[in-house]
Amino acid sequence: MSTFAGLTGIIIFLLFLIVIALMLVSCVKIVPQAQALVVERLGAYLGTWSVGVHFLVPFVDRVAKRVILKEQVVDFAPQPVITKDNVTMRIDTVVFFQITDPKLFAYGVENPIMAIENLTATTLRNIIGDLELDQTLTSRETINTKMRASLDIATDPWGIKVNRVELKNIIPPAAIQDAMEKQMKAERERREAILRAEGEKKSTILVAEGKKESAILDAEADKQAAILHAEAEKEKRIKEAEGEAAAILKVQQANADGIRFLKEAGADAAVLQLKSLEAFMAAADGKATKIIIPSDIQNMAGLVKSITEVAKDS
Repeated sequence: MSTFAGLTGIIIFLLFLIVIALMLVSCVKIVPQAQALVVERLGAYLGTWSVGVHFLVPFVDRVAKRVILKEQVVDFAPQPVITKDNVTMRIDTVVFFQITDPKLFAYGVENPIMAIENLTATTLRNIIGDLELDQTLTSRETINTKMRASLDIATDPWGIKVNRVELKNIIPPAAIQDAMEKQMKAERERREAILRAEGEKKSTILVAEGKKESAILDAEADKQAAILHAEAEKEKRIKEAEGEAAAILKVQQANADGIRFLKEAGADAAVLQLKSLEAFMAAADGKATKIIIPSDIQNMAGLVKSITEVAKDS
């Protein structure tokens, strides 16, 4: 019996030691980065533990809430809203928030995420109620800014900072969507017609400019051809005139040489005048209708005529 009692005591002692060890281990708390622990003692707030190793007093202290300090994202379901011109649409939002005060987050409001969702829905309805449909569709940035400012102020007592609010989808009624699609289609067709007209206009202008340039080049070519033709005709006439002048000069030179030869041979003045008359007749070449000759040559011509008539009589 004594042996059995001794074994039982040892087992009980070991179990006690194990329980004590487990309690000590459970009282050691390691807080990781970007987290915080809200600790209570006897039900009252004791403090907020940050990164590091901490010890709880058994049966007295407890961890009331583990808080994540990183930025968090919550995607809320689409909410029905009514615009200023009485158009009902559905809008879903995305909220980016961060817990800045773990104590306020733990004790400020029950279920903070649901509170943010309801607050987002009411704020969105208030803002959209002041806008018409077209303004709602084109003023996303303005709506986001107003919602972020309103939510950030409202969530301060909860230890939450709202960093951004984004409108994820704006879903108008089916009839509005059909009208918008028809409007966009008409706008695309209008832009297409404008672009086609602009292209045809540019094409017509380019064709006209091409014809203009072609006409100018043709005119320049005709002008150059006329100038070259005139230059050629001019050169031709100059060459012909120079040839005729050279021919006349040759004839006169030959006549002069003949007269000089006759004179050297002892020919009298009458012969010389007769040769001069022949030179004038050769110079005229039958083309001139009038020839002005000196009076002494005229007398000589009369003399020649008289001698010819006497010769015929004899």
